[in-house]
Amino acid sequence: MTNKKTKVPFQGTQEQEQKLLDVITEISGTKGALISVLQKAQDIYGYLPLEVQKIISEKMNIPLEEIYGVASFYAQFSLNPKGEYKISCCLGTACYVRGAGKFYEKISNELGIKTGEVTPDGKFSLEACRCIGACGLAPVMTINEDVYGRLTEEEVDKILAKY
Repeated sequence: MTNKKTKVPFQGTQEQEQKLLDVITEISGTKGALISVLQKAQDIYGYLPLEVQKIISEKMNIPLEEIYGVASFYAQFSLNPKGEYKISCCLGTACYVRGAGKFYEKISNELGIKTGEVTPDGKFSLEACRCIGACGLAPVMTINEDVYGRLTEEEVDKILAKY
């Protein structure tokens, strides 16, 4: 099944599925089991695609709607895959006032993706955040652990080319 939003098909392996089944067997029946299973599943797959949620639903005898509700409620869970390079653009007040909106749009247009999406090759994913705690460097973005500050639209191509 292809996720329309991400344009990247689910590529789970038998090994990953067996790890998930082992986790469900080990944790199922304990207090807070669903959250723990979802955390471990995300560790295994990198995110919680519908296919994984269906396995959890079937094996734990929990309605798929409930699993989706928990997975979509908590910010720690991602329903979409992340790219090899995770771009996070700050759109908090300090960054936004200094032009982060335009910078974000430039990145979005260059990569052809929006917040929560990943490029078809799985190389880049894009998120907008509210603050990364570097207001003095506004506007700011991160690519994985690298922080870029005092950004301009003109720098987008040069920064992306590094990756």
